Amino acid sequence: MASILVVDDERSMREMLDVYLRRQGHEVVFAGSLAEGLSGLRGRSFDLVLTDLRLGRDSGLSVLADARARTPAPEVIMMTAFSTIETAVQAMKAGAYDYVQKPFNLDELKLIIDRALERRRLVVENGRLRAELGRPSSLVGKSPAMAQLVRTIDKVASVRANVLITGESGVGKEVVAREVHARGPRDEAPFLAVNCAAIPEGLIESELFGHVRGAFTGASASREGLLATAGEGTLFLDEIAELPKDIQVKLLRVIEERKARPVGSSQSFDVGARLIAATNRDLTVEVAAGRFREDLYYRLDVIHLHIPPLRERREDVLPLAEHFLAALAAIEGGRPHSLSRAAAERLFAYDFPGNVRELRNVIERAAALAEGEALGPDILPPVAARPGARSSSLPEAGIDLDAELQRIERVFLQQALERSAGSRTAAAKLLGMSFRSFRYRLAKLGLPEGKVENGEPPEE
Repeated sequence: MASILVVDDERSMREMLDVYLRRQGHEVVFAGSLAEGLSGLRGRSFDLVLTDLRLGRDSGLSVLADARARTPAPEVIMMTAFSTIETAVQAMKAGAYDYVQKPFNLDELKLIIDRALERRRLVVENGRLRAELGRPSSLVGKSPAMAQLVRTIDKVASVRANVLITGESGVGKEVVAREVHARGPRDEAPFLAVNCAAIPEGLIESELFGHVRGAFTGASASREGLLATAGEGTLFLDEIAELPKDIQVKLLRVIEERKARPVGSSQSFDVGARLIAATNRDLTVEVAAGRFREDLYYRLDVIHLHIPPLRERREDVLPLAEHFLAALAAIEGGRPHSLSRAAAERLFAYDFPGNVRELRNVIERAAALAEGEALGPDILPPVAARPGARSSSLPEAGIDLDAELQRIERVFLQQALERSAGSRTAAAKLLGMSFRSFRYRLAKLGLPEGKVENGEPPEE
């Protein structure tokens, strides 16, 4: 849910937007004049402002200027029944996110609002983390896989070649895409992201390439697409496997010619943006099945960055958890929570099928419910609180049996130590193995050694 200020002197428009925006789950405040709009802005913080360009004898550009002067500034969408190209350019140069011409199509308005709110969320989040955590990189982890990924990003960030990022859902493909952009020479240029699966098939061509007025029903004004808006920056195409086949053809032409043509136009424009695509599917399988063009796949897969799932880089679990705790503390104020040893061990043992996204949700929930500074295992979600909880069925894609056996071994070693209050001798008996074998397995898996007791066999 977002907080939205609507400034419009037309009562019927305010009433219509009231019904529509509240149905979308937003909190809406209304103003019927410039004075009311400015008063509303000064009274509270908003995520988005929808303002009419003409407010009686006043101009909505005054609302825009006041809104953009706020910190953090809300995104602003202009509404007008008197739109001209000059007016649109003036509003965009003054900082408006976009504009819509009355009467507007509600589906088109929703798309613009969703994009504006996503931009607002990312700007606020990135600003807080950079300012309060002082951490220039968003990549967290100490695993060999993450270290190699960072080295590769450093090598390719300054190259203009297209990038394909692969990995399971939730591993952080957009985070990696943003890091590629941030480490390159065009970091000050726009970074725009679009989820190819989230846009209706009938709108995605206009979303990418733009359209001219009258190109289709509801196209009441010309609009730039993301390829043009990105300028010399980066366009991130998430879920690229979901792109319709006819749009795949047009995207291939853009890559080959570095030109694009808006829907309904006979004129092309130059494309300077770098393309970064991402998918959680195997595109070679999609190509073999005829669902994805082979030529487009090769043009996108110039530089390939693969992000392993979190279960294959467990060394990153605790650094990521601590990073999320620090980020929450920076946003909300106060000292960050810490992880108790038992909570850390259980997080380390859990597979996280939802990857980094699931870990972040687990940490946010635990921090919200915590009564003290240290987070214990009792406040973890039920699934994460059961070490090793996982279906015993064989996944369709197969499994790394050695890694799975190591995971199970780690879980039982940890549980044996917990039941024996850290006594290695007692834990070894619980598992029916010798003390030396138990100690060897702890060392092999990098687990805490437990308590050293009198009467144990000497270290070798």
